[in-house]
Amino acid sequence: MKTSKSALCATECAHEDVVLKAKAEMPSEDILYEISELFKVFGDSTRTNILSALLVSEMCVCDIAKLFNMTVSAVSHQLRVLRHNKLVKFRKQGKTVIYSLNDDHIEKILRTAIEHITE
Repeated sequence: MKTSKSALCATECAHEDVVLKAKAEMPSEDILYEISELFKVFGDSTRTNILSALLVSEMCVCDIAKLFNMTVSAVSHQLRVLRHNKLVKFRKQGKTVIYSLNDDHIEKILRTAIEHITE
C-alpha cells in the first residue's frame, strides 16, 4: 500500500463551522485587493531599500540617490510610487524636500518583515 506524504486532506468533507467563521471574519474583497496592491509595492527591492533607509532617518532625494548609487530621477520615480501608495510622506525645508515613512504602521510592517526574515 502506497502512503501519501501530501499536505492535502484525505477526505473531501468541509468543516462547515470553520468555513462560516472564516467567511464572517475575513476582510472584504476590496480590502484584500488593497492589501495585495500594497504587497506589490513592497515586492520591488529598490523600494524596500528606500523604505529601509527611511526607517533609519528621514532623507532628501539626493541623499537616497547617493546612498544607493542611483540617479535622482530614478529615486524620484520610486518615491512617487511610494507616495501614491501612502508609504512615504514629504515636507519642504527651504528648497529641499525631505522624505520620511508615512506613519508608524509602515515602520511596524518593515520591522515585522525584517524580524520574520532574520528569525
